[in-house]
Amino acid sequence: MGKLQSKFRRRSDLYKAKEGSEPAPVHQVVQYEPAHIDAINCVVSLTSDLCVSGGHDQAVVVYDWRSGKRCKSFQGHNREITKLCCFKGSSSIFSASRDKTVLMWDLGRDTEPVQEFCGHELVVNGVAVGPDGSKLCTGSRDNSMRLWDIESGECLQKNTISRNLVTHLCWVPGSTSIVQTSEDKTIRVWDSRTWQVTNTFPAKQYIQTHCDISSNCYHLLSSSNGFGGQGCEATLWDLRQPGCKVAEYRGHLQTTACCVFVPPRPGCPALVASSSYDSSVKIWDQNTAECLYTLTLDGSGPVVSLALCDSSSLLCASFNTGLHQLHLDQGAVPSLTEVARF
Repeated sequence: MGKLQSKFRRRSDLYKAKEGSEPAPVHQVVQYEPAHIDAINCVVSLTSDLCVSGGHDQAVVVYDWRSGKRCKSFQGHNREITKLCCFKGSSSIFSASRDKTVLMWDLGRDTEPVQEFCGHELVVNGVAVGPDGSKLCTGSRDNSMRLWDIESGECLQKNTISRNLVTHLCWVPGSTSIVQTSEDKTIRVWDSRTWQVTNTFPAKQYIQTHCDISSNCYHLLSSSNGFGGQGCEATLWDLRQPGCKVAEYRGHLQTTACCVFVPPRPGCPALVASSSYDSSVKIWDQNTAECLYTLTLDGSGPVVSLALCDSSSLLCASFNTGLHQLHLDQGAVPSLTEVARF
């Protein structure tokens, strides 16, 4: 078991609510049919109404979060789902798994996978689709990054770097660049044309767990593992000056598992959101790094994934209490309210 896995244990007694955070009004929260029967590792937005989630029950579930209805479940992996991605404007879904494979699904077809991508030797922790929808990038704990042709399932490129245990990756919109985080505490930028690393950011003190790209492609967010408030931060980087650190968002008390840019609204400050193993979701002022609001989801255990569906709707995945729908008020004083669980 590697460093990352050994630190990320599902012991709910470690993830208690902390003083200074605001507990969710559970008595007002709607409880829908659960999407999964076990811990959830990831959630992504498919359309304005649909989300896709995956976790320890090995199922890829499509859920209508607005109406609280389960739409479809795909079964094909024989170990837990680690990451998901969708291609915007299509019905295609890609799921990465601890079984070392990535499967492609189509919401409009039956429940069998339409393509399979095999070749990694260890768990696949990163998956992203290229801007034109023809290429797929995957990253694994086997130290390799691979480029695939989606239609044929053929591996087009492979590059292995010692100690590059991939934790997450994202394709820069409209670009040939791919950003990936790693257990070796670094962030690498790849060129999809040459399949070589073009930039390596200065190593952080702790394992980098996640990354996200701003809508204008100017900035990168990354998050760190940690414990007791050491590490546990999110970091804002300037992609136009690779390695240039702009801000750090500190306040989580355990591993910050996910960080995302909030879609901007006219007249409102730029915001970012983060989720943590301390059972909380935080909203930050992107420019000042001030924590504007903290919502603690009591009993949820680690909150490991965030998906923004629109400027006011945020979904998060947890180990103990399933998926949570949060309402984000971007008023003068931003706030988060839990609306539903499923």
